[in-house]
Amino acid sequence: MHQENFKQKIHLVISVIIVVPASFIYGFDLLSQLNIDLNTNDELNTFKAIMGLYLGFSSLWILGIFKLKYLYAAIISNAVFMLGLGVGRFISIIIDGLPTFVFISGIIGELILGFYGLWVLKRFK
Repeated sequence: MHQENFKQKIHLVISVIIVVPASFIYGFDLLSQLNIDLNTNDELNTFKAIMGLYLGFSSLWILGIFKLKYLYAAIISNAVFMLGLGVGRFISIIIDGLPTFVFISGIIGELILGFYGLWVLKRFK
């Protein structure tokens, strides 16, 4: 892979590697992995919808990795997705207090990937 091509896509690859498994944890295995107990069908439905959203965005990122015509959209959506999650978690820290280590590392990773995406967009050809 060409070096510039690698720089444009590495954050998409990392995002897919993280977000796809996270989507299945949100959709099917929340209690055992994250100590979140869902009690109603509405709560279960909400987390299945989050799973679908994560898988949908991951699909666009995969398209961007392999097809140049989708790369720009993939980079934009990835930056918005990651920064949206990171900002939301940051707001939660301010309002709700510190979460567990898993979520603290999540905010750091999301912000890094989001800002990296913005950096790539600035240099996009």
